[in-house]
Amino acid sequence: MAYSKALKEVVEFQNDENTQLQEEWFHFHSLKVDKGQSPVRIDKFIVNQLGELSRNKIQNAIAAGCVKVNNVEVKSNYRVRPLDGIELVLPRSFEARTLEPEYIPLNIMYEDEDLLLINKQPNLVMHPGFGNFTGTLVHGLLHHFKDLPKKTKDDVRPGIVHRVDKNTTGVIIVAKNEYAHAHLSKQFYDHSIDRAYTALVWGVPEPAKGSINKHVGRDERYRKKMCAYPDGNLGKHAITHYELLEDLGYVSLLRCTLETGRTHQIRVHMSSEGHPIFSDAMYGGDTIKRGTIYTKYKQFVENCFTIFPHYALHATVLGFTHPRTKERMVFEAPLPDAFVTLLSKWRAYVTTLRNAK
Repeated sequence: MAYSKALKEVVEFQNDENTQLQEEWFHFHSLKVDKGQSPVRIDKFIVNQLGELSRNKIQNAIAAGCVKVNNVEVKSNYRVRPLDGIELVLPRSFEARTLEPEYIPLNIMYEDEDLLLINKQPNLVMHPGFGNFTGTLVHGLLHHFKDLPKKTKDDVRPGIVHRVDKNTTGVIIVAKNEYAHAHLSKQFYDHSIDRAYTALVWGVPEPAKGSINKHVGRDERYRKKMCAYPDGNLGKHAITHYELLEDLGYVSLLRCTLETGRTHQIRVHMSSEGHPIFSDAMYGGDTIKRGTIYTKYKQFVENCFTIFPHYALHATVLGFTHPRTKERMVFEAPLPDAFVTLLSKWRAYVTTLRNAK
C-alpha cells in the first residue's frame, strides 16, 4: 500500500471515531537501576530517566500507587538501590494544542473535588483530533472548569481517563487533578474498573450467557475498522462477557461487561459472532440480519433505523474506587430516551406477531 493511501486511511479512521492510534490511555515504563547507582530519591531518579515528565506528576503517580520497586509500592522518599527494578503506569498525554472553552451541555451525574461523572450523549467526540478540532467533550470540560490535570497548559485531553466511541452513550469518568488522574488510570490498567454496557443486537446469542475471547486489532484490509482474530496471532487480547436480558425475536437486548478495553471491542466481538449491534453501519448492523421478507417488516426496520441513526450501545454501569476516600462507587446511567423508544417499538412489534399466531 502506498504511503499516501495508508495515511489517508488512518486519517479517515480517526475522523470517523476520533480514535487515537494508541488504544491505551496510559504508558507502562520498566526501568532497571544500574549497579553503580548511588542512593537517590525515586521521584528524582525517574524524572532524570524519563526527562519529559515533571516531578510533580511523578510524585502524584507514586502517591496513587502507580510506581512499584521490585513489585512493591513505595513512597516518594524511597532511595533507589543498585539493580532495583522499577515499574510505572502513567496517564498518557498526546500532542498539545491550544483549545478554547466551548459551552457544550453536559449531563453531570456526580461531581466532587477529585472527579466528575457524565452521562454522555450520542454524536459527541471525546477529544480533539483530525477533523474534530472543536465541539468535543474536552472543550465542554474546559468551559465547565479550568483546573483539569494536564501536562502543559494546552494539553489536548485534560482529565479524561478513558474513552467511548463518538456515538456510544453513557457514563464517563473525568479526573480533576493529577492524583485522581493517576489513581484512576492505574485502576483501568489493573482491570479493577467495573464496566457494563447495554446493547441491542441482531439475533439471539446461543448460549444466552457466555464470553467472547478473541484478539482485537486493526483490520488488515480496511484500516478504518477493527477486526476480531480468533487464533490470537494478530491484535491484542480481548474478552467480552455477555448475558441475554430480553429476547425480542429478531433482535435481543444484552448486558455486556468488559474484561479488557480495546477499541470498538463490544461492536467487533458481537459482529464476529453474527450479532452486530443494531444500526452499527461500520460492523454490518445497519442492514436487516434477521426477520421476514415481507414489505411491512422491512418498512418497520427502516423506520427504526430512522429514529435511531446511531448504534444501540450504552455504557450503563461504571464502578471504581474513589482516589481519595477509597470508597467503592458504582454509577448507573439510564438509557437515552431514543433507546427506550427503539425498545418499545420492537416490543410492540414482537407482541403483535406473537398474538397473531
